[in-house]
Amino acid sequence: MVTTDRGVVAGNTYDKYGTKNPVARALMGGFLRSLGELLPRSPPRRVLEIGAGEGEIGRRLRARYPDASIVAVEYSPRLAADAHRRTGLPYAAQSATQLGLRSSAFDLVVMCEVLEHLTDPEAALGEVARVASGDVVLSVPREPLWRALNVLRGSYLADLGNTPGHVQHWSRSAFVEIVGRHLRVTRVRSPLPWTMVAATRR
Repeated sequence: MVTTDRGVVAGNTYDKYGTKNPVARALMGGFLRSLGELLPRSPPRRVLEIGAGEGEIGRRLRARYPDASIVAVEYSPRLAADAHRRTGLPYAAQSATQLGLRSSAFDLVVMCEVLEHLTDPEAALGEVARVASGDVVLSVPREPLWRALNVLRGSYLADLGNTPGHVQHWSRSAFVEIVGRHLRVTRVRSPLPWTMVAATRR
């Protein structure tokens, strides 16, 4: 994981949900629609979100499942505090690869835009499989499309379009494969330019 001196994951500070850019807004609309399709229809009792980011997904989880107990973790203490202020949800500063949470404790685990930042994504997926008792929803940038789109908009050209902090790169099939080593994949969506997977414990 690549971090700044304040513990914020590099490349993780752009507010993509609040952007006024019309193209970015359209892309985020597709992302959020796919997320809504993959979230379970039956309300879970206990929900875990791994990676607070801007707090937008946590806010949507609260709106969709108002009676659920929602717990969230974020690697950066500063981002965890910011997300708490925005959503009112409890956010704890923890690593995705070492969750201080009980096994099989959550009916739903959501981890969006996290695994690409981790040097050991297998460890994080193992933790997800450990703490989940039911549904899991995961997303990552879809490569090489993600980098190609960055190049087209003139971003990160020296790094061939790689977003700072992205240390893992998966095609759709490669991401389904790595998730399948830890969980049973049930559905896959490809909102441009992401791969999003719904899964359950084996």
